[in-house]
Amino acid sequence: MNKTYYVYLLASKKNGILYIGVTNNLIKRIYEHKNDLTEGFTKKYTIHNLVYFEETKDVNAAITREKQMKKWYRQWKINLIEKSNPDWDDLYGTLF
Repeated sequence: MNKTYYVYLLASKKNGILYIGVTNNLIKRIYEHKNDLTEGFTKKYTIHNLVYFEETKDVNAAITREKQMKKWYRQWKINLIEKSNPDWDDLYGTLF
């Protein structure tokens, strides 16, 4: 069975606090963030909006991409979000 892996960006609001993560179950993981089911950064800073994600079949590629993006300048992350989601809409509802 081929799994799909996701690298995703959450934001507290437009131009707000950003969080980058990786998962193999995007719907479940974003649900956990939205409902503060896990302790940590996103719960502490109320970061609940899925503003960007990309997918791959290669777990190593996903982890490498996440690490790469975490090292980026903030403006690069903002540019990436705004290229595909200029209004910073919460994309969670589009996953169903």
